[in-house]
Amino acid sequence: MKRKQPTKSSPLSRSGRFAHGMSVEVQRFSESISFDWRLWRHDILGSMVHATMLAKVGLLTEAELKAIVDGLEAIGEDIREGRFKWKPELEDVHMNIEAELTRRVPAGAKLHTGRSRNDQVALDMRMWLRDEIRLLGDELTGLQRSLVALAARESKVLIPGYTHLQRGQPVHFAHHLLAYVEMFDRDRARLEDALERVNVCPLGSGALAGSTLPLDRSMVAKLLSFTDAKGRACLSANSMDAVSDRDFVVEFCAAAALIAVHLSRLAEDLVLWSSAEFGFIRIADAFTTGSSLMPQKKNPDVAELTRGKSARVIGNLVSLLALLKGLPMTYNRDLQEDKERLFDTADTVRACVRLTAQMMLNTSVNAEVCAAAAADPLLLATDLADYLVRKGVPFREAHHVVGQVVALAEQRRCTLDALSVDDLQTCSGAFGADAREVFDLKAAMARRTLPGSPGTQEVRKQLKRWHRALRAPAQETAQ
Repeated sequence: MKRKQPTKSSPLSRSGRFAHGMSVEVQRFSESISFDWRLWRHDILGSMVHATMLAKVGLLTEAELKAIVDGLEAIGEDIREGRFKWKPELEDVHMNIEAELTRRVPAGAKLHTGRSRNDQVALDMRMWLRDEIRLLGDELTGLQRSLVALAARESKVLIPGYTHLQRGQPVHFAHHLLAYVEMFDRDRARLEDALERVNVCPLGSGALAGSTLPLDRSMVAKLLSFTDAKGRACLSANSMDAVSDRDFVVEFCAAAALIAVHLSRLAEDLVLWSSAEFGFIRIADAFTTGSSLMPQKKNPDVAELTRGKSARVIGNLVSLLALLKGLPMTYNRDLQEDKERLFDTADTVRACVRLTAQMMLNTSVNAEVCAAAAADPLLLATDLADYLVRKGVPFREAHHVVGQVVALAEQRRCTLDALSVDDLQTCSGAFGADAREVFDLKAAMARRTLPGSPGTQEVRKQLKRWHRALRAPAQETAQ
């Protein structure tokens, strides 16, 4: 019995080297159009500029250039309107668009002159990621503004600061939130730094060894805005590196993973603070859910999901590193697996940033509960040690003495500030009549004047600085 041959693939994706096309099963296994279709805008723009350059160097006529550009614009319109039919047998976004262009415009067969899908996909990904980085940076700024707005609204609220999840020292609630503003500012800086290495044009590198045709790489780079601050073209310097490099993807995913970690830490604070055990904040109903069984529940699901989604972002980074670690030069089909990890990271982090920003603007503070927690005299035990240091007692000795004072209060079953001066002097003669003034919380916060401290004046100064830096209004109300 004669063996049935697999259906042939498109001549665009299978050269004359092959007598038969891939089997349907292999086509399904190897296609990437199900996810890389997202690159279509950048693929079309890159193709238009590539065609413009080909015409400039004499490899296309002006009539052919116009036909190609018009055809690509029409295809772009069809994609935007949902009329374009993606074909898995054509494997990827590049072949789908080129095949349709060639069907409509005979000159489309010349479009791939001087380029490979290897440098084409590297170009598309860099252009796509360049846009995503800028959008994510803007969204991080929005999150910072939300945090600063809530901090300003509750600028007088004090809470305990924690180490080991145990009460440590008093801090302004605003100071705690501004710690996250600082984290997200470093994240923005990392994205801006990564953008410099993303913004390099690989087109013209071919499959791995460039081209013998008189291509104008600088023209392409400038038309696609791959330029430095002085308007000079930013070109990849090594064709082999250009087509196999995914460092820029890894670098973005690493920066995004750290953003996700910072979001997760903030989410954990929100989960704790909104619990009955803390009761510091109330998260608006729109960002919480109930229980299918327990009618009294109000669960901080957005915060919990943000905390959970950080795991997949971290996982995407690890997957990319594992994907790249054993690849020989230059391009290998393994690199097709980078896109889903990249796309998922960008989508996940941006969604988490946006929702967290909205949630912060719709979170209120239980000032009375916070005040009661911050009034715990134990929070000022370190201030009591500082008092002794000012009296000339070495800090290690002062630390030991205050530990004895705390133990005495525990034995008496009273608060630290309930001990008399006589009680304090049983632990050290350095305590004077003014020792109990240490427990004036307002004065204690005023004493914290070091740059970066949670003191009242310093927090006000930092709020003003961030309002200026973020161009945020002095107050924002919940949406």
